[in-house]
Parts: sequence; C-alpha cells; structure tokens
Amino acid sequence: MKIMLTGFEPFLNFEHNPTERVIQALHGTTRKNVHIEGVILPVTFDGAREQLKQKMEEIQPDAIVSLGLAAGRNQITPERVALNVQQSRRPDNHGHVATGQVIDSTGPASLFSTLPLNDLVEALLTNGYPASVSNTAGTYVCNAVMYEGLQYAYDRQLFSGFIHIPADFELAIAHGNLPSWNKADLLAAVTICLDVLIDKMIKE
Repeated sequence: MKIMLTGFEPFLNFEHNPTERVIQALHGTTRKNVHIEGVILPVTFDGAREQLKQKMEEIQPDAIVSLGLAAGRNQITPERVALNVQQSRRPDNHGHVATGQVIDSTGPASLFSTLPLNDLVEALLTNGYPASVSNTAGTYVCNAVMYEGLQYAYDRQLFSGFIHIPADFELAIAHGNLPSWNKADLLAAVTICLDVLIDKMIKE
C-alpha cells in the first residue's frame, strides 16, 4: 500500500515552507509495510491541482494526505471540509489573485475529508501535541488541493484529506509574533497522523 503525502514550496513572504521539510524527511520511508511517497506542489491554483492529478495517476495511492502551512495557528489542525471555490486576497506564486471562481463547474459545492479526523486529534493530544479539527481550509491553494484530492478519493473510496501545521521556529524568528513549533515536533506530529491512518488502512 502507498500513501501520497504532499506539501508545498515557499510562498508569499515565507522564506521556506515547513511542510516541504516534513515531506523531504518522510519521502521514501515505509511504516508498517506502507510506503510513503512525498510530493512537493507549487503554490499556484492551477499548477498545484494539475501536478496533484498527474502524481495521483502516476503513483496510484491508497490514501492521500496533504499538508499546508497555517501561519498563525498554534495547533495541528486536520481540515473537515473543502469548498468548491477559489478566493484570495493575496496572489499565488504566479501572481494570480482568485476572485471566487469555482474549482470544478461540475463538482459538488463541498467535499468532506475522509481521514479519521477525531482519531488523529485524539492521538496527537495523547502524545502531548495541541490539535483540533478545523472547519475551514480557507479558499487559497490549500483548499483547492484538498478538493482535488477528495474528488479522486471519492471516486475510489480512499482516505484523503488535508492537515494544516504551524510555522517553525525559523519563520517565527523571521516574522516576529508568530506561533511556532520546532521542526522535530512538526515531523513527529505528522508521523503520528500517518500511523493512525495506516492502522485504519490495515483494518479495512
């Protein structure tokens, strides 16, 4: 079995993206005979979705977990729902500002995560990591990637969803008053989420 784990390149004024480092650490590893295939996506509305679709067809994953930076949050936050809309006040990495366009004109208005959200949060809290379910992934590129992944997963009855992580210490130092975790804890928290998911996959 394979889990496709995605993260993002740096964006806006963030000099690096902590999700990219988590992906680099976990790519190519195997946990309980489940292979982790890491993918770094561009922070562009169209490019991220197109690359995600290409990689899903290439990898043929049994589950999809996408990570994104939520600068300002102090918890790990699995997302509950993706909206069929693209809206942004700030541009993506190609300078595009979305103004409320739908992601898929033939798709549903929203799609719910198929990850075991409550189990993820419970495992994180048990291990001492602040966590809660978030009811909005926003309407930036993270949401578009979550929606695209769920469309693929719904058709195939797979686990899929999105998890936002806080900034790391380097970003906090660079940007001032920003909640942050150290890199080792971010990696450990994502690994806990993967282990919970793998246990669910094995049971099914």
